[in-house]
Amino acid sequence: MSTGLILHPDGHPRCWWPGTDPLYVAYHDTEWGVPEHDDRALYEKLILDGFQAGLSWITILRRRDGFRSAFAGFEPEAIARFGPAEVEALMQDTGIIRNRAKIEATIRSARAWLAIQERGTGFSAFLWDFVDGRPLQTKAETRAEIPTETEISRKMSKALKAEGFGFCGPTIVYAFMQAVGMLNDHLVGCCRHAPCAALPGPGGLGVRT
Repeated sequence: MSTGLILHPDGHPRCWWPGTDPLYVAYHDTEWGVPEHDDRALYEKLILDGFQAGLSWITILRRRDGFRSAFAGFEPEAIARFGPAEVEALMQDTGIIRNRAKIEATIRSARAWLAIQERGTGFSAFLWDFVDGRPLQTKAETRAEIPTETEISRKMSKALKAEGFGFCGPTIVYAFMQAVGMLNDHLVGCCRHAPCAALPGPGGLGVRT
């Protein structure tokens, strides 16, 4: 469909981007746009979105288990202790995207995550504060209406970089916000738009109307 919707064999219209790949469709239906509140899970997703830069998300999704194994289950406390030996081992790991700059940024980002946690802020609260704790409802009807970055993603990107995070430019951050439900960018006609619109933000804060 020209709007960006695809009608699937099960009768449900979905956003265009997962196509009909079963793994991608499952991700679209169960994860993308669902508000994530867990500090560690948010770190993992931000890192994976950084690795996606220059690639398609399905490339990362197919390797997600490999990434989790290579990066200690994305436990920032463990990753923050990685040194040159671990970096070299990761550069030989065919289960991930072997990009030295992104690997090293992952370690720096783990240390930045720990610094935020030690302040008592919490990574989830730090991020969700940019949307006042409630998912934004964008209500796009066509794919052309969905931007690649916004003023909020630019502000979040700047704040993350100031904390020491890497590979978190405004476009990466916008994709991250979409994925973790800080905004509902499912097209209005998508079967997942209404269910995601009904989900609250952290602490049970209601959605924006």
